[in-house]
Order: sequence, then structure tokens, then C-alpha cells
Amino acid sequence: MTEKPALGRTAIWTLVIVSAASFMAALDNLVVTTALPSIREELGGGLSDLEWTVSAYTLSFAVLLMFGAALGDRFGRRRIFLVGLTVFTLGSAAAALSPEIGELIAARAVQGVGAAVMMPLTLTLLTAAVPEAKRGLAFGIWSGVSGLAVAAGPLIGGSLTEHFSWQWIFWVNVPVGLVLLPLAYLRLGESRGAERALDIPGTVLVSLGMFGVVLGLIRGNPDGWTSPLVLGALIAGVLLLAAFVRYEQRVAAHPMLPMRLFRSRAFSAVNAASLLMYLGMFGSIFLISQYLQGVGGYSPQEAGIRMLPWTAMPLLISPIAGIVSDRIGGRPIVVAGLALQAVGLALFGLVAGADGGFDYLAQIPAIVVCGIGMSLYFGPTAQLVMGSVRPQEQGIASGANNALREVGGALGVASLSAVFSAQGGYQSAQAFADGLVPALYVGAVAVGVGALAAALIPRRRRAVVATEAATEAATEAAAGRPVADRAGAGRV
Repeated sequence: MTEKPALGRTAIWTLVIVSAASFMAALDNLVVTTALPSIREELGGGLSDLEWTVSAYTLSFAVLLMFGAALGDRFGRRRIFLVGLTVFTLGSAAAALSPEIGELIAARAVQGVGAAVMMPLTLTLLTAAVPEAKRGLAFGIWSGVSGLAVAAGPLIGGSLTEHFSWQWIFWVNVPVGLVLLPLAYLRLGESRGAERALDIPGTVLVSLGMFGVVLGLIRGNPDGWTSPLVLGALIAGVLLLAAFVRYEQRVAAHPMLPMRLFRSRAFSAVNAASLLMYLGMFGSIFLISQYLQGVGGYSPQEAGIRMLPWTAMPLLISPIAGIVSDRIGGRPIVVAGLALQAVGLALFGLVAGADGGFDYLAQIPAIVVCGIGMSLYFGPTAQLVMGSVRPQEQGIASGANNALREVGGALGVASLSAVFSAQGGYQSAQAFADGLVPALYVGAVAVGVGALAAALIPRRRRAVVATEAATEAATEAAAGRPVADRAGAGRV
């Protein structure tokens, strides 16, 4: 019997640094949610402005993630990681100093750019530093920390807002970034992927396309869904995204997102599940954190504390889920997690819509179920993504998965807010509940469809055979040799 290799000092340092960086980047997705009432009171703005304080970050984060991964592959992953961390830290300081809502939204976009450059490289740096036999545990810890940051954003943001000011939800990133920069320079190993030309046209097309779709969703209710701005933004966004897909398939010599990756059922299914999971989860947390304050009457910190049954779960369960996935595969765990998340959101909607007013005790079971489901999803997902592609494509696969998750988050905030404002509003507690309940049901349906998508992920052994066959076929095709039909080995 052979012993599994230990992590080693380099791997441990890498895990600590990239997990801390991932925590900051993931935290800023939703850290502003419990601070939104305070931001609105001090800087002004309506619902659409509040949506942009969240979506400006997630949108710039989403559309530049794959570009960030390509930069790291070409110029050095540690070097570009340091650049992204620097931009993120500076953007955080600019957000804290913002005197108007417009400046805050712009600073949030800068933060998103830095996070987009930094985040996909955390996973490729970790993959290069950790022995293969220990990656399930390492990915579980990395995913758990990132998941905890996403869900704990309301608690951390609420505590800082209540005891200091909303500006401190951004100031807190600055000292952490200043500590991580020298550590990353000294402790991370440098690595590169295949040298590729940067796909500038593809980046422009997908960026403008996603901006148009999110702009249309955010402005739909206040401006009217048939207004020229909304219709023009939605139509232009869809056309630009279609042009992006066609350009990547037919024109790009070095595509930022190789469409051939989606021929793998494993890659397509796990990414579809990720997008739908974030759509339902982000939009729901955006509204629930405001519901606990506006309807429940809690302070920002009290609202964050009452989400602890949800937010504490990833740190406890995600590493265990990662270890178990090494033994039985990630598919059943991810499917179970998404199903539980969908059930939890639906239960919260039932409780919020019940007669008798606000009742936090009745909400606790739904919050716990959401926390368990989210934790089971986070643990094995990274390993499923990285195992669905060839080693030299792991950087772009990481960027694609993170990008699609952030796209889901931006779409979730925009679409669930549209449902909320169409059915209710901020006028009263009843109006808020009237809007929240259908929005949560929409989020539950989205995550439930994500569970169905995850069920299409091939079993572990079958997926490995298919991936090896596809790799061999691609190699032979590149060499100009005929590709044999290996008894259907490549068909999944």
C-alpha cells in the first residue's frame, strides 16, 4: 500500500493565501446587502441604484473572469494574481471614499475588475501546488471558505455598518490586501498555461452583451418593459451574446471560452447547475437580508445574526462534502445540495406568505435547509469542473465556471428584484412580503432546474473514460490521423 502524499508547506501556504483572497472577492458579492438601507439613507437612490451597487461588482466580475484566466496563462499566474489583488484593494478604498451613489457604483465596478483578474487564478494556483490525492480536501476547504464568504456577507456587512459605518465594509479589505500582497509574492509559485493571444473582441462582445441584458432587467419595472431603453438593451444584449458565441466558434483563433468544452456533458451540466444555483441564491439573499430589517425590524447586525443558520453551514459541511466526493463522486452530492436549496427557498416563501405576520422562529427550518444545501453544492463543484477538462484547459475552465456563476448572480439580483417590484415594494411590510414570496418561488424553481441539470453529470468513472477518449481523439485529429470509434467510449 502506498501512502497519500502530505500537503507540504508550499501547498499549505498556497491554500491559505488563495482562500483568503477568494474570501475577500466572494464576500464583496453580497457584503453590501445588509448595508443597503444605510447607503440609501446617506447617499440616496432608488431600488435600481441599490441593485447596481450589487450588480456593478458581479457584472464586471463575471464578464472579465475568463479574460483574467487567459492573462494568467500567458503572463504568469502569480504575477497577474498580484495585479488583480492590487486593483481590488484600490477599488475597495475608492468605494469607502465615495461621496455619491454614482461614484460608489463605479468603484464597485473597479473592485469587480480586480476580483475577475484574481479569482480564477486562485484555483489554478491551488491545483498546481496540491498533490492530486489531496485536491478533494483542498478544493473542499477553498470552496467552503468562498461559500462562507458569500453567505456571511450580510452578517459581516451588517455588523460593520451598525457598529462603525457602511464605509467599513470596504475599508476592511484594504489591510487584508496589504498583508496578502507580500505573502503572495514570496510564497506562491509561478506557473503559466499555453501561450495564447488575448481574445479582445470576444471580451468586448460578452461584456457589452451581459451589460445590456442586466441593464434591461434592472430598468424593466421602473421604466416599463416596452420602453425603448429596456427593449433596446435586452435585444442588443441577446444579439451581442449570440455574436459572441458565433465569434468564439467560427472566427477566434484563440477563443477566451472554447465552445468545444461544452461538448462535454460533464462541463455543460456542472456549469448550467452553477449558473442556476447562483441565480436563485443571490437574488434571494439580496431580498431576504432587506426583509429581515424592513419587515422584521432588526438592525443590520441582528439581521446578519439571524442568517447564521444559513451562513455557518459551508464552513462546517463543505470540507466534508469534498472528502466524500473523493470516494463516491461529486454528482450525487451536488444534486442533493441543489434540491435542498430549492426546498429551503420554497419553505421560506411559504412562511413569509403565511398569515400572522413576521415569525423568525418559523423561518429557521427553511434557513437551515438552505445552508445545508448550499454547503453540499460548494464542496464538490470545483473538483467536478476541473475534472471535466484536460489539465492544460483547467485555467480557462475555472474562469468559465466562475464567470457563469457570477452571471447567474447578476441575473438573479436583477430578475428576482424585477419580480419583487412587480408584485410588491417598500411601501409597507405587507407590500414587501407580497413581492418577496413570488420572487423566492422563482428562485426555488431556478435552483430546482439546476438540480436537474446536475443530475446529467456523468458518473465519475464514465466521465473519466469519456474525457480520456475525447483527449485522445483531439490529439489524433490535430495530427491529421483518422479518429477511431472506440466502441463508443467517448460518447456520454
